[in-house]
Amino acid sequence: MSPEAYLDIASTEDHHWWFQGRRRILGDVIRRLSLPTDAAILEIGSGTGGNLDMLAAHGRVHAVEMDTDACAIAHQKTGGRFDIRQGHCPDDMPFDGTRYDLVCLFDCLEHIGPDVASLRCVRDRLAPGGAVLVSVPANAWMWSQHDVMLHHHRRYSRQTLTKTVESAGLAIERLTYFNTALFPLAVVARMKDRLLHSSIASGTPLPPSWLNTSLYRIFSAERWVLPHVDLPFGVSLLAVLRAKP
Repeated sequence: MSPEAYLDIASTEDHHWWFQGRRRILGDVIRRLSLPTDAAILEIGSGTGGNLDMLAAHGRVHAVEMDTDACAIAHQKTGGRFDIRQGHCPDDMPFDGTRYDLVCLFDCLEHIGPDVASLRCVRDRLAPGGAVLVSVPANAWMWSQHDVMLHHHRRYSRQTLTKTVESAGLAIERLTYFNTALFPLAVVARMKDRLLHSSIASGTPLPPSWLNTSLYRIFSAERWVLPHVDLPFGVSLLAVLRAKP
């Protein structure tokens, strides 16, 4: 993406309903993992740094981002409080030799061509008992110009994500859809774009305050449901993984 697109994300991700809701849900999942005190945490694909403060509530955070502009923005945005390095999976990973209690890939894996090799790289960086937390866009039939604009390689189903994970030598501890309540609206929006051949605006525009607040409340409310049940459909998939014995 362009430097302007990253600046746009950096300016909205603290307040946009989707970023806020996802952080709230993922933060709750992490809390329930019962990580060790002062856990070592790695985020791969950290973008402009919007998740780092959330992750820092659970341990010591390292971050890896492929894009030089995104790295620079993240450093500036977080005031240099985090060790953010340029690199990418599976062939150019920094922090060699460090082992992590938690590795996070939040809407990152779909951007990587060799996803199996990348998850093998992640597996090799886990501390004993360590976990991997992954979120990815779901449903190949929802593919649209939005995915093209974001440079996605794929969207996943439960079956394709399971196959990818197991091929990488990881085991699934938890796999569920999420962003379920707003799924019908997302489907309608994608179908409308296809039928009308709508162009997708670059950037992440912030909706009007009332709408942004309403969407955030609907989305983030799933954190009360997810501890008790796996959701059967949704815009995204969430997985907790462990290394196979």
